[in-house]
Amino acid sequence: MSNQKVKIIFAGTPLFAVPSLKALLAEPNFAVSAVITQPDKKIGRQQLLTPPPIKETAQKHNLPVLQPTRLTEIKEKIKKIAPDLIVVTAYAQIFPTAILNIPRFGCLNVHASLLPKYRGAACVQAAIMNGEEKTGVTIMKMDSDLDTGPILAQNDLTITKTDTTDTLSIKLAQLGAQLLAPTIKKYLTGALKPKPQNNNLASYAPALKKEDGHINWLKSAAEIEKFIRAMTSWPGAFSYLDNKRIKILKAEPTPINTNKYPPGQLFTHKNNLAVQTGENALLIKKLQLAGKKPITGPDFLRGYQHLLGKILK
Repeated sequence: MSNQKVKIIFAGTPLFAVPSLKALLAEPNFAVSAVITQPDKKIGRQQLLTPPPIKETAQKHNLPVLQPTRLTEIKEKIKKIAPDLIVVTAYAQIFPTAILNIPRFGCLNVHASLLPKYRGAACVQAAIMNGEEKTGVTIMKMDSDLDTGPILAQNDLTITKTDTTDTLSIKLAQLGAQLLAPTIKKYLTGALKPKPQNNNLASYAPALKKEDGHINWLKSAAEIEKFIRAMTSWPGAFSYLDNKRIKILKAEPTPINTNKYPPGQLFTHKNNLAVQTGENALLIKKLQLAGKKPITGPDFLRGYQHLLGKILK
């Protein structure tokens, strides 16, 4: 690299992307010239127009913010900025070839899995749900397809038995940010060559919809417990009790060795709330009935004894 600062455009949207942007801003040899993020969205019951976390961070650092509906809308603006590099972290839109070809050194992406495993938007959820012992981050050079570009660097971490998508995302966001600046420096000097992914080992984790949080009680207790952690906090793991939605917020990782009830039935186990599954039973530590505040399993037993014996669907 020369003494001239590397001109970078950063693209990202959620809280996950904030550590990556901050890592770039902390580097004296990098100059973040603009930030691209998704348009503001109406959020909550009051439908308040809310900026993405990346926009808030960018504004705190007086950075120009671009919020196109489609990236092609700002093609000429990007050309005018003439970035050396575009860095993308969880932007939530595929970059077209016309944009990928603008920066001198192309576009790099911080992805929250060990590619080629778990391409796609729900890679953190998939790692927990499928019982992976490890996951990690990948920095790759982007191409026109979804997470298929050649790999520059990777770093892994262990998934704990209590990790949810929320807690694991925080760890991965920090891990990606730590890896980002050193990787860019090596890449720009030619010390790091992109390595093609093995497409034969690829797996996909498509974006989740709200209904994907519906629990299937025919699955084993171990599978459902991982599913609950994977769905935390969005879309949330839920079931139906008397045709009303009930959220299962937390379960005990160790299953109860009993199979004497129909799958989905609520029962008491040593003064705790449990649910029978297709294989063993699940101890419920925290849940939320429709229109109510979250409560613990023992609180449920004290206040809703009449619901014991009913079947979650």
